[in-house]
Amino acid sequence: MDSDYSPNASGRDADFAFAFNDSNFSDRLLRIEIMADAPSDGADGCQSLADWARHRKRRREDTKKPVDAAGCAEEQILNCNLADVDDAGFENEDEEPVAMNEESPSGDEAANSNDSNWSMDCSTVLRVKTLHISSPILAAKSPFFYKLFSNGMRESEQRHVTLRINASEEAALMELLNFMYSNTLSATTAPALLDVLMAADKFEVASCMRHCSRLLRNLPMTPESALLYLELPSSVLMADAVQPLTDAAKQFLAARYKDITKFQEEVMSLPLAGIEAILASDDLQVASEDAVYDLVLKWARAQYPKLEERKEILGSRLGRYIRFPYMTCRKLKKVLTCNDFDHDLASKVVLESLFFKAEAPHRQRALAAEESATSSRRFVERAYKYRPIKVIEFEMPRHQCVVYLDLKREECANLFPNGRVYSQAFHLGGQGFFLSAHCNMDQHNASNCFGLFLGMQEKGSVTFAVDYEFSARSKPTEEYISKYKGNYTFTGGKAVGYRNLFAIQWPSFMAEDSLYFINGILHLRAELTIRN
Repeated sequence: MDSDYSPNASGRDADFAFAFNDSNFSDRLLRIEIMADAPSDGADGCQSLADWARHRKRRREDTKKPVDAAGCAEEQILNCNLADVDDAGFENEDEEPVAMNEESPSGDEAANSNDSNWSMDCSTVLRVKTLHISSPILAAKSPFFYKLFSNGMRESEQRHVTLRINASEEAALMELLNFMYSNTLSATTAPALLDVLMAADKFEVASCMRHCSRLLRNLPMTPESALLYLELPSSVLMADAVQPLTDAAKQFLAARYKDITKFQEEVMSLPLAGIEAILASDDLQVASEDAVYDLVLKWARAQYPKLEERKEILGSRLGRYIRFPYMTCRKLKKVLTCNDFDHDLASKVVLESLFFKAEAPHRQRALAAEESATSSRRFVERAYKYRPIKVIEFEMPRHQCVVYLDLKREECANLFPNGRVYSQAFHLGGQGFFLSAHCNMDQHNASNCFGLFLGMQEKGSVTFAVDYEFSARSKPTEEYISKYKGNYTFTGGKAVGYRNLFAIQWPSFMAEDSLYFINGILHLRAELTIRN
């Protein structure tokens, strides 16, 4: 093949497109033997990611064969059926034609083959393509080819190298070889790019993997494609080159299913990789971590009906995504008696959670900040619908409880002009209660102010009498200062509280130098005692 390249034809660095399949710039001959696909394999090509995934599954089940290399008398033969390992099975019909030599295998050649490990009969070779290649260019882009050409063995000195691939892998391999010269791809669809990505992983071409990953991230993502990216073979997932693609898939799923209550049926049908991506999110909108725990158990029981398998998947995979320190003590008690969790694991996470709850607020924030830089997020708070609280219960000398509620400054700001935020439920004397913070309108001066209320969950004819006291503190080293106290007999789930807890207007309450915010945190305390 004659070259029509001029030295100034390309202004880009390391662009060797002019040398692709050009004998003038090549030192070896690559012979590609194209084998017939397995009978169950679709020959029409994949038009969607669903087709691509089904195609891969069929190839994984029907054509699992080892990758063998055998040296012949005159050339080195590599049996590199990409689908045998990576299951790449989409043929890019839009590929630009490349000039090369094609030939049909001769009967003598098949008969003389001494590759005893090759599981396909040589008569299944459909055609042969021959390309001129430059070993320095391929070796520079691929450790696979570098080792092939520099192993010091006889084969590394031979001019002929033979690759054996399946017919459905031809387009991907040609795209890959062309990329190693030109740094460009003609493939534009997700199935075609995935095929090239798998081929690049097979032949260790990291630059092509990064390029495919970038192109796939630029395409519109769907739940189907995101899950497919997460379930790529482990050899691909372990590569830094495609980590941004898997990260983007996780972010897409986490954002789509941010409000789990709207997609309960979809979430329950997701595979393991999908549910993990959702549970890892800090922005998951759930009532509380108790709801996350219930969701994980429900999903695990549906997907893994056998107890031993369920214990294994909860202990090794899903358990790490439950943020036990933010669960209520009542739910943590249930964890200890749950047969779905290994007893030792359950005891460990519950003990760790109780120690975390006992820490001072600033220590809790420090632990959360330390974990923010790691993969573990068990001490990092989510965007719960009901704010976590710390509860201390006493039975003597009177039955009472002390409840600590911390609100961030931005959470308080979001209450304006008439919003409200609720705490997690807590219990006293067998009755459920909650705290709610409101942005109210002061009836005396018609201005906005901060209010705090105590409510009882139970409705109907239940009556319950308590003494209560609301307190706040303005410095970390000071005691809580009482702001409002009284007694109330609850009936029918009513609430009691104070519309203007701090006796100041909203602008002053939210000022940057407000005495009530300590490092951007509002510290509130409610003390309840059952009346005699």
